Amino acid sequence: MNSSPSSASSLSADAATARLFDQSTLTTLAQRLVEAAKRAGADAADAVAVRGISQGVEVRDGRVEESERSEGDDVGLRVLVGKRQAVVSTNDVGGDGVERLAERAVAMARVAPDDQFVGLADPSLLARDFPDLDLLDPKVPTTAELERRACEAEAAALAVNGVAKSGGASASAGIGGMVLVTSTGFHGAYLRSSQGISTTAISGEGTSMERDYDFTSAPHAEDLASPESVGRSAGERTVARANPRKVETCKVPVVFDPRVSGSLVGHLVGAINGASIARKTSFLKDRLGEQLFASNIRIIDDPLRRRGLRSQPFDAEGVSVKKIALIDQGVLTTWLLDCATARELKLTTTGHAHRGVSSSPSPGSYNLHLEAGEPTPEELISDIRQGFYVTDLIGSGVNGVTGDYSRGASGFWIENGKITYPVSEVTIAGHLLDIFKSLVAANDLSFRYGVNAPTLRVEGLTLGGR
Repeated sequence: MNSSPSSASSLSADAATARLFDQSTLTTLAQRLVEAAKRAGADAADAVAVRGISQGVEVRDGRVEESERSEGDDVGLRVLVGKRQAVVSTNDVGGDGVERLAERAVAMARVAPDDQFVGLADPSLLARDFPDLDLLDPKVPTTAELERRACEAEAAALAVNGVAKSGGASASAGIGGMVLVTSTGFHGAYLRSSQGISTTAISGEGTSMERDYDFTSAPHAEDLASPESVGRSAGERTVARANPRKVETCKVPVVFDPRVSGSLVGHLVGAINGASIARKTSFLKDRLGEQLFASNIRIIDDPLRRRGLRSQPFDAEGVSVKKIALIDQGVLTTWLLDCATARELKLTTTGHAHRGVSSSPSPGSYNLHLEAGEPTPEELISDIRQGFYVTDLIGSGVNGVTGDYSRGASGFWIENGKITYPVSEVTIAGHLLDIFKSLVAANDLSFRYGVNAPTLRVEGLTLGGR
């Protein structure tokens, strides 16, 4: 359902906000779906209701180019008949729609193939307590406020000496949440707000143009970086990229800026996803319990971080969640598991189930971070005679089956321990096991993204240049 920002003008701001935050109707609907599925012949069922509300403003040269708002509630029903499973979804359940949806789901399940691993979570694993994670900002920004944020960010970028023009700026806000009801007695719900500001700046002209960006995002407005700082950073990054050089192909130490260093954590997490392990399509499939990193490296997944971008009080199967070290003292400690992959691997779910309304649960991570080390970023590069400092990565040339790593990159050349001139159009390549083994972390960890890591140094990657 789409509507203009003025569609709620007949309601007071407080009344409209209260309506957005009220999930009681969705909870009742999910409960009705589960009960209808049982009446239709399902042995077990669960229902998910997802609320999505978003509004955004895009500006260029101080003028609004686009302003949009959308609201929608979607529901999904999963039913099990023996060891057969079906999932159906809709955004329109009214009148006798609940009964029809449940009957259709059960009919689909009866003709689905057997799957010995499907099933709801064991009741003993279900979450009983739901901690307050402070995920919902009670103040919903107006369209005028979003416009102000975007314009201030763009103006700050244009004020940087050397910026030729704007690539546009945007500000957004939204509310997302989930209601989960299962036939085993679980009832849970949460809402999470999201707000963001982003800016792109352009320097140079013609074929010598360069662009860069910056952004900030958080559930609460007070945790956002200021629009001015976002714009200024975007402008300064853009100007620093002017007149990039090419470099010769070589093998050198590579240092990853915090803006891109989290990608290495992401590659690890993709490789320890239970679905990949069960299919035997991960290069880490036989590495559980092995030392992959130096002994001072810890990688944490924390679904319970207050005001975290990906925090939530329970997983998509109602299982309780907890902070866990995926890598502890350099050792791989666990896979990421939902109930089905855990059964297939003869293990217990780790509470990492994620799900949309039209899909069955599958494993995924929450708030990830690689803990900070001791050296400063300057100390990390001080002994590098020739090296490469990466600020942007291009493409997704990582083979999760073999662990081969190859990505396009741009950044800056390191010479005699100092960052010098900009470099573009290069490729960095190696193997993820070698990357993990040599990885060294700086002390500049900050929590800005869903996956966070400090400045990271990796030895001996191949830099493909001219």
